[in-house]
Amino acid sequence: MAEVRNNAVRTALGRLAALDQPGFLETFATSGFVDDWGSIYRGRSEIDGWSGRELIGARGVLTVTAVEESAPSPETDSGQALVVVIGDWRSSFANGPSRFEFLVVDGLIASMKIRAA
Repeated sequence: MAEVRNNAVRTALGRLAALDQPGFLETFATSGFVDDWGSIYRGRSEIDGWSGRELIGARGVLTVTAVEESAPSPETDSGQALVVVIGDWRSSFANGPSRFEFLVVDGLIASMKIRAA
C-alpha cells in the first residue's frame, strides 16, 4: 500500500478509516470545500452534511493504491501541497476506483476533489 506523507491528508484518511466524522471535519480549513464529481460542498457544515450521506455516513472504505505528492514539503505543516490519492472506494453509497485530490494550505485541507481513477 502506498504511504501518504502529508500530515493533514494522512490524518484525514485515518479519521475516515475510523469513521470519525468530527475528526475528519477538523482536517479541513473552515473555508475548505469538497468537489465530489462536480457537486460542491463549501465549509465544514456543508461538508458535514455531504459526508454524513456519502462518505463516513456511508461507512466508506478507501484502499489506497497510489499516492502522488508535490512540494514544497509534504512533511511540514506550512506552505501549500497537492496530494493525489488513488484507491478503491467501497461504501453503501458508491463504489469503484477513485481519485482524491487534496490541496493542503498551511496544514489544513483547502479542497478535496473526487473523480473516477
